Amino acid sequence: MRKSLIRLGLVAIAAVAIALPASAGGRDPSNGSDHGKSPRLDHIFLIMLENHSQSSVIGDVNAPFINSLAQQYATAADYFGVTHPSEPNYVAAISGSNWFINNDNPANRFDHTNLVDQLEANHDTWGAYMESMPSVGYLGDFFPSSANPLYASKHNPFVLFDDIRNDPSRLANVKPYTALATDLQRERTTPDFVWITPNQCHDMHGGVYSPVAPDGSDGTPCPYGSTKDDPNDAALKQKADAFVKGAVTLIMHSPAWHDSNSAIFIVTDENDFTGNAETGGWETADGCCDSPVLIAGDPAVSPTWPGGTYGGGLIPAVVVTNHGKTGGYVSTAPYNHYSLLATIEENWNLGYLGNASDSTQVSPMDEFFSR
Repeated sequence: MRKSLIRLGLVAIAAVAIALPASAGGRDPSNGSDHGKSPRLDHIFLIMLENHSQSSVIGDVNAPFINSLAQQYATAADYFGVTHPSEPNYVAAISGSNWFINNDNPANRFDHTNLVDQLEANHDTWGAYMESMPSVGYLGDFFPSSANPLYASKHNPFVLFDDIRNDPSRLANVKPYTALATDLQRERTTPDFVWITPNQCHDMHGGVYSPVAPDGSDGTPCPYGSTKDDPNDAALKQKADAFVKGAVTLIMHSPAWHDSNSAIFIVTDENDFTGNAETGGWETADGCCDSPVLIAGDPAVSPTWPGGTYGGGLIPAVVVTNHGKTGGYVSTAPYNHYSLLATIEENWNLGYLGNASDSTQVSPMDEFFSR
């Protein structure tokens, strides 16, 4: 309790789990239309990749398809992870806060309002598609095992929230990735909001050392890289690039893409793990837009952490639209996962959760949706 109270006193708005009133520098939490300048999107697709900096992906020869999208469509050049490590970024992306968590403990549970609550209250549909998850609504922490974690619940924020994991009707929307192709066959079966998590061999994470699928179609084995663009790291990027190509191609051939106004966001959760002792191993702790502020020597980071903003570093963010910015458009506005959440919330007039309500520091990504 004492640790949480100390951190609460130091954390910026990012740790405050309430929507700020407009008079306090926040958006009106009951009204998501206070910007309202861009056309409404019918479908938003989010592909969440892992643990790579913008400099490791954008312009890298091992990710030719992702870079072709960046050149043909648009990128956010100042997009940051919210914090470190993975799990708090995923949780923040659908709830507006990391809830004082800076670890990957699969036992963490969150009893807070989240994006699913908002979407369902507004009668909007959603679907979460997890590669290598063995069954609909799977609640195990790993698959096939903790020793061979091709699927990991820390990359599936939906099952970490009590009001989703304890509701069978909601768990029915958390599906193996293989279900996406069927759901995309008709626009009426395509969710308004689609979250896609590749497995740990296809999201650039790595750390699976034994084959799982006999034909290697799941990307196994996929050892961790030791340095940027060493053979293992290059292989991880190549596998992720191939996955993204398959997912984007599938989406672009769907009725939902051809017959509606849609967008695909491709981001990583945080930057590279480089062994930097001061930041807990991560390349940097740069951040923006209500990233948490942690005290010097915080045990969640490192004894040598000097204190300050503990962001997730500069990461790649590619935005693909069928009626928006094209031609390699580059935004230099500061964004992070809270900005993406605010974008989703604004689009469907959902109100704003936590830090997504902070109009002073967190801006929706409207600029990408108009020509």
